[in-house]
Amino acid sequence: MPAARRGFLSRFFSGLWAIVDGARRLTLNLLFLLLLIALAAALLMDRRPRLQDETTLVLALQGRIVEQYTGGRLEAAMSELLGEVRREIQLRDLLDALEEAAGDARINRVLLLTDDLTGAGFATLREVAAALQRVRAAGKQVIAWGSAFDQRQYYLAAHADEVYLHPLGAVLLRGFGGWRNYYREALDKLGVTVHVFRAGQFKSFAEPFTQSGPSKEALEDEARWLHDAWQLYVTEIETARNLPAGSIARLIDGLPQRLRLAGGDPARLALDEKLVDGLKTRDELRALLIERGRKDDARETFRQIAWTQYLSAIDKRQSARGEAVGVVVAQGEIVDGEAPQGLIGGRTVADLIRRARDDERVKAVVLRVDSPGGMLLPSEMIRRELEITRAAGKPVVVSMGDTAASGGYWIAMAADEVVADAATVTGSIGVFALLPTVDKAWDKLGIRTGGVATTWLAGAADPRRPLDRRIGELVQIAIEHSYRQFLAVVAGARKLSVEQLDALAQGRVWTGRQAQQRGLVDSLGGLNDAIASAAARAQLGDDYEVLYVEREPRGLDRYLSLLLGEVLRAARAYLGWDLAAVDWLLRTRTDLGTDLRWLGGAVRDPLTTYSHCLCRLW
Repeated sequence: MPAARRGFLSRFFSGLWAIVDGARRLTLNLLFLLLLIALAAALLMDRRPRLQDETTLVLALQGRIVEQYTGGRLEAAMSELLGEVRREIQLRDLLDALEEAAGDARINRVLLLTDDLTGAGFATLREVAAALQRVRAAGKQVIAWGSAFDQRQYYLAAHADEVYLHPLGAVLLRGFGGWRNYYREALDKLGVTVHVFRAGQFKSFAEPFTQSGPSKEALEDEARWLHDAWQLYVTEIETARNLPAGSIARLIDGLPQRLRLAGGDPARLALDEKLVDGLKTRDELRALLIERGRKDDARETFRQIAWTQYLSAIDKRQSARGEAVGVVVAQGEIVDGEAPQGLIGGRTVADLIRRARDDERVKAVVLRVDSPGGMLLPSEMIRRELEITRAAGKPVVVSMGDTAASGGYWIAMAADEVVADAATVTGSIGVFALLPTVDKAWDKLGIRTGGVATTWLAGAADPRRPLDRRIGELVQIAIEHSYRQFLAVVAGARKLSVEQLDALAQGRVWTGRQAQQRGLVDSLGGLNDAIASAAARAQLGDDYEVLYVEREPRGLDRYLSLLLGEVLRAARAYLGWDLAAVDWLLRTRTDLGTDLRWLGGAVRDPLTTYSHCLCRLW
């Protein structure tokens, strides 16, 4: 190619690249400038909602009620901006809004809308219900409405002064528990053998992989705590609705006949059984609230404010300047190393506890646990950090949420006090390991393995080969040792002999009130009770802050989360946005997917020891 032509092409592409690069820089600079303007505007705005008297606080619950957002603040903020469908509600936010509303003279009523509430544990629901009761005790009316109510939704609705149901709706009360998959026969057909090693007669987590149905011990254990939880649920519903004892049981037992008497109309049945106070469409509900309160002429509805918009005025939890109780949240399965919110990374949570311990403002620490357990080593790392915190002179209180079982119970064993909800699922003191082998599947496929190892142990855990008897013996010895360690840790913490504890342990699951009766927890209460106890132990009086100690974003994530957070708070206050964070991790989790994940994890890491609870309420 001639030199002149090469020079022309070089200048052409250089010029083209300069144009593209200039456009890219201009776009980025404009975006950055817009973010700075949005941040400045948000900081200069008065974020307090402009409330008038006789305003109704609208509690439209959208998504799952969780202890903390899955993934973290940046993910939550991005999800809100994008308006994702699946959402999360932080329990602390809900409780703060209700607590503020109870003492706010401008709020005269709370409207509870439950149609989009997709998930919450029983203990969580009890905390929200207690907050609703405090609003009622302050002289504010609570009204609940739903197009239909499932068990979670109805539990909250039942704690309102009045409950209204759509004329084509239904109240679906069916009881707790259910059925799960058992894979033994399918695995046999595939040629997969799952070797289970456990300590604890009632530790049934691995049974779905080794049996075709639940064992007698598993059924006995599950029936005990499920029936206790259901009795608690039923009693509280009947008390809240002023129903005679046994009403719900009689309704379910005679449901076909009772529905026939109601003309086959589920909504009429709910009204006849006094589960609801009336049947109303949403527009009829709106008319009722306009009649009882003040009309918002501009929007042709009753005077109202969304709870997330109202929350923007009271969002002060992370601005602690004085003495504080530090709250660390441990939610999810316990895994090794670092992990995002929604999982309990041993190193991550241990670092948060250490950060709380080193913070001079923090005078006491509350660990809020919602976990079915997981790996033992990270569980011990977390427990040890709490132990060091106590030794440093800072009181430690554990607050158990929906579940604090197996490894979730282990991490609670270095506290001055363990507070559980009556409905918390806890205990499950036991240990297990899974070693799947696929040698029979390889035989069916005609695949052969071979090689050289310098010792028998080098390839003993290879899933492609039959399980070596000696590796099985080693794992069982290690499991029994871990179980003895678990017993020793709990016995020391709970002031029980190992023999006394072993009689309660063996993998058994308990509700919170059953656990308290057996000395496995100290008292019954919610998160606020645990915080108050920690403050009292630190002699803080009534003037203290509550500081959530959470993983902070790093680098660019930090600045983006701050910018997005300010923009969102301003949008909530002035535009009425009522968005929440996306449920990132649980979007596609089915029973089958979860079970296969456990098998896959056992193949990748066959010698890991677990303490996990197969305990599900809903």
